[in-house]
Amino acid sequence: MARLVLALLVAAATASGALAASITNAGEATVTLTIVEDGTKTNVAIDAGATEAMCPKGCFVTLPNGDRIGLVGNESVEIKNGAALIK
Repeated sequence: MARLVLALLVAAATASGALAASITNAGEATVTLTIVEDGTKTNVAIDAGATEAMCPKGCFVTLPNGDRIGLVGNESVEIKNGAALIK
């Protein structure tokens, strides 16, 4: 029984991380995004060429060019020249 509970906990933890949006900075300079998730506003800097996982519950992202996009948490987003391409 303990193994079953442990297996379920591991599966739940693994599944929740898999639903985060993947945001890649395909530009040549660091970009700063404003993330609003669960009513909390945070600025996140992503280095050139780096990828960050975020917004597992969904969020709103303000891009360097001022555009605001909503994410549900399973997207793959590429940022280049301040704009986003959502895959």
